[in-house]
Amino acid sequence: MTTIPLKTWLTTTLALLLLAGAGPAWAQRVVVRLDSAEQRALRLHPRLRLSQQEIAEQRALRRGSFSLRNPDFLFSAPTGYQWAPGVVQTIDFPTVYQRQAQAAEAGISLAERGRDVNRATVRRDVRAAYLTLQFAEAQIRQLTYQDSLFRALQVATDRLFKAGEVTALQRVSTEAEARQVHNQREQAAVDLQSAQRRLGLLLGQPTADLSAGTDLRETGPALARAGGALLAGLPTEDSVAVAASPTLAYAAQNVELSQSGIGLVRARRNPALTVGYQNQGLADSPYKYRLQFGVSVPLYFWTYRAQLQAATARANVARAQVQVQRLELGTQYQQRLSDTRKFSASLAYYEQTGLPQSTAIISQSQRLFRAGEISYLVLIQSLNQAFTIQNAYLATIRDYSQALIELNYLRGQ
Repeated sequence: MTTIPLKTWLTTTLALLLLAGAGPAWAQRVVVRLDSAEQRALRLHPRLRLSQQEIAEQRALRRGSFSLRNPDFLFSAPTGYQWAPGVVQTIDFPTVYQRQAQAAEAGISLAERGRDVNRATVRRDVRAAYLTLQFAEAQIRQLTYQDSLFRALQVATDRLFKAGEVTALQRVSTEAEARQVHNQREQAAVDLQSAQRRLGLLLGQPTADLSAGTDLRETGPALARAGGALLAGLPTEDSVAVAASPTLAYAAQNVELSQSGIGLVRARRNPALTVGYQNQGLADSPYKYRLQFGVSVPLYFWTYRAQLQAATARANVARAQVQVQRLELGTQYQQRLSDTRKFSASLAYYEQTGLPQSTAIISQSQRLFRAGEISYLVLIQSLNQAFTIQNAYLATIRDYSQALIELNYLRGQ
């Protein structure tokens, strides 16, 4: 019976692991695609239900914009002979009802803009959570692969040490590497559970065992193409780029609402009409029903002046908020644009240079070790270098995707 040399066995085991790879099985998990996740979240998220209730509230207020003051029911006896009932109704100047309707319409539009903000926020949160899940799964696959490899190397090192072919330092170094990778994999497993929980909460399935429908590593080439096309078509001015932002539209609509409030206060400074009737005549009176007409004069001008000043101040605050929002969005846009360009260049490096180099490092280190031209420690260092490149590639895809998510959110996409 022929005995396989330990070094040959080690090299063969390493080659098989590198060719086969390792990864967890997702057979029991619920596979979720990004588009279906977005649709489900937009249908079930409490933010959107809240927005619908706010819109319903404003529409109900719109139906009550033509609201008369409560009538006054009176009992009086001006003739001194009998008590007689009467009623008096005060009717505001017609422009008051017109301004109330305009303010109600502006309130409905503001609630609708708020719904748009919530929809954009939910979409961004779902995309970010889905990306986090993709990255966690990719990390688990990568670290499981590395964990299996270094465990096999540790077993092989123990055999080589007993045979006197490696030193105690090499044995301890291999064990340390194996333990470190195993610890990283356990941490990645916790991150995966957290990512599943985060996405599950957004989808109304907090306890579901979710899995992304697309492997993050496979999205690299498509991401590079999509990011390049986006960067090529972006406007140079940030004010133009964020013009379609729902957050900015909400702030602008708030200005319109505050302007409607100014018009309503001014309309209420106009006189109001008072009408009524009372049965105050005697039996032989020529007029059995006595009608009443009058005008409600806004004499307390200081009250209306204070209300107008307050409404004007609210409008000024709303306009200032638009400027603040535009500045913040522009600043965030420039930062995300810079991140996108940076990660685009980094992704191009890994696609064109980094990944091919990591593959070459793995292949050549095996060949040189098999030929006895490099030591065992150099083999470990070479494998670690290759794995570092591959892990950095995954992190670059994640960071690039996150930058694109934020950039599209700021643009209202």
